[in-house]
Amino acid sequence: MIRLLIALVAALVVLGTSGGEAHRISTRSGPPPEGISIPSLTHGQMAVISENLSAIRALASSRIGFDMTTWRLEDYLNLQSFACFWGIVPGSIRDEGSPFNECAHAYLAAGRALLLQLREARGADHKAVDALIRKIEVEMLANGASLTLCRYSDEPFNTNEVIFPRWSEVPSHPPTAAFAALVLVAIGGAAWGAWPRRSVRQQREGTGA
Repeated sequence: MIRLLIALVAALVVLGTSGGEAHRISTRSGPPPEGISIPSLTHGQMAVISENLSAIRALASSRIGFDMTTWRLEDYLNLQSFACFWGIVPGSIRDEGSPFNECAHAYLAAGRALLLQLREARGADHKAVDALIRKIEVEMLANGASLTLCRYSDEPFNTNEVIFPRWSEVPSHPPTAAFAALVLVAIGGAAWGAWPRRSVRQQREGTGA
């Protein structure tokens, strides 16, 4: 429930800043410094990277020392996954028609780029990194992941550019619209359940009970 509340707040903030239409928003004002280009990945690769994303994060967090490129990729991964609601919206990863699919492409591409960068990063457990890379490669081959393309597969990303969901397409995508309605109902129910207790407490304070 807490995560859903945070996601809703994030959506409202994004709607207010993007006008509900723009899906690519720079994270900086003024001329930005050159960011790190992140190659995209195929639609099939997304699912494999998603299943191994927690392991990639663990390897990144356990490294010793500081590497600017690794840090920027990790920071972008965290920011972009937040902007995409951590992929919890149904269809974000597997449904090309989802309003959340492009932003899911971005953070999963960042996850893959981070893993590859860890092979060169100082202080990283390179044996563990190589083992995870081999595991992912085997899973991709087994699932034919490299052959499944979609409209975002050839679209590069950049650490200076955060991609948000395509809000204007939410009403026309039934799974996403249903999820949004469910979140609103859950929040409304939670607020309704808390309201009477607040009213009673205020009455008691007013009477000195």
